[in-house]
Amino acid sequence: MNLPYLTPDVPGIGGTIKDRPEDFFVQELPLYEPSGEGEHVYCEIQKVGMTTFQAIDRLAAALNVSPRGIGYAGMKDAHAVTRQIFSIFGTTEDAVNAIQLPDLSVQWASRHTNKLRIGHLAGNRFAIRIRDINPTDVVRVQPILKLMQERGMPNYYGEQRFGRRGNNHLLGAALVAGDDEEVLKLLLGSPDSELDDSNTLGARKAYDSGDLDRSMHLWPRRSGMERRILARLMKTKKPAVAVKAVDEKIRRLWISAMQSEQFNQVVARRLDTITTLMQGDLAWKHDSGSVFRVDDPAIEQPRADAFELSPSGPLVGYRMTLPEGQPLAIEQEVLAASRLTPDNFRSEGRHKIKGARRPLRVQPKDVDLSGGVDDNGP
Repeated sequence: MNLPYLTPDVPGIGGTIKDRPEDFFVQELPLYEPSGEGEHVYCEIQKVGMTTFQAIDRLAAALNVSPRGIGYAGMKDAHAVTRQIFSIFGTTEDAVNAIQLPDLSVQWASRHTNKLRIGHLAGNRFAIRIRDINPTDVVRVQPILKLMQERGMPNYYGEQRFGRRGNNHLLGAALVAGDDEEVLKLLLGSPDSELDDSNTLGARKAYDSGDLDRSMHLWPRRSGMERRILARLMKTKKPAVAVKAVDEKIRRLWISAMQSEQFNQVVARRLDTITTLMQGDLAWKHDSGSVFRVDDPAIEQPRADAFELSPSGPLVGYRMTLPEGQPLAIEQEVLAASRLTPDNFRSEGRHKIKGARRPLRVQPKDVDLSGGVDDNGP
């Protein structure tokens, strides 16, 4: 990711994060509490070194339920200790509380009436250790944190959303555009000597050269999805059929990454004015999550200064409300760079995307900062 900083003129302190899972802790803050009644069981899960999708699959297997009946509010880091809330259809509180799995434990369980959906989240609480630094640099970091609390920090999506190869957004754009051959090229070809081991590199080169048999021979057994999609392509000779064999969760992840990349680019273009409302903006109300069009920025700006409002950006889709004026021009420029049009998001079937708005900034709250040493060093 190559995105601008909020404080480009302030020197960093270096260091590393996520040296070990316990160095990065995140806990979801629910948007609402379960009612105690209903056909869905809500539960908080603590997982270590595990993706959200892996946790869903393990919960489904342990409870003998369909993964489709498990809802979640957002994705969480894999290389971390994370507490995440899920809703599970077709089970009981006792069954959920009885789960005992490696690196996954149940904190609580209670019934509720509806399935948990993406965005049903008030926020996240983080505890992050930065290592390979001088602990006294805590003094240098304090002014940066103060500025972040006053102005808000860019609401960028993090690099984990874009996958190990950093191209999930390209896969999503190709998927939405209906370019099945490009999806397969990105998934099975496009070798990168810095990212791929020798077998994977050879498999990707063979695919790009059209030697599908050799590509299949070289793909490692651990690359189950790639082998399955390639096998479907070899059997049917139809790229569209092969792409349909990609798991629906993965396709949704790619499309979400495409939306995330476009949102990040809008934030980057507006970073110098991230605190400023423009005429035509769709202002995000932090207390309710609703938006309204700004007709007179001078009237609304005091509320933005008080962090009641923020400019919003696009999670593109056919039902997403559009701003006007300069904010619209910026968003149209970003969409044009991806070679997508609004019509791409209206296609019938599984790629029909409604879209939403998201604030360009977020205010860190309850911030505490300290420097020290533990068993693993400074």
